Amino acid sequence: MIELNIPGLGQIELEHLVCDVNGTLAVDGKLQEGLVRGFSTLKDRLSLHLLTADTHGKQEIIDRQLNLEAVRVQPGKEALQKAEFVRELGAERVVALGHGANDAQMLKEARLGICVISVEGAAVETLLAADLIVPDINSALDLLEKPLRIVASLRK
Repeated sequence: MIELNIPGLGQIELEHLVCDVNGTLAVDGKLQEGLVRGFSTLKDRLSLHLLTADTHGKQEIIDRQLNLEAVRVQPGKEALQKAEFVRELGAERVVALGHGANDAQMLKEARLGICVISVEGAAVETLLAADLIVPDINSALDLLEKPLRIVASLRK
């Protein structure tokens, strides 16, 4: 668990990390460099969840690399499926990472939504739904590894 006391926002207790895969963790079906280490350091503190439509058909490889099994979202209403997954986990204890338009509702639903800008860019609606915006996935994982950075960014 990651516990944060953010002035102006109160106490946050995070138990789950929910990540979009393609464009957020992977580009063109290939996992971004450094993520295996980043995920392994968070496994002791958060339950890790991957959500994907498996656009590039390479999710099995990514699952093996991260030692996780992604949840497949079905074509159509992907945004609603992702948001519902967050609600089922208990949205108030979820940090969500994403970049695409189909991630906006998931970020808005989660207690902490982080928009990751990638080489694919980031959808404007996802930027607006996020609590934080970071330049890349490794920066997002670093925030979770060093959560006082989150406090510094969100305190009011």
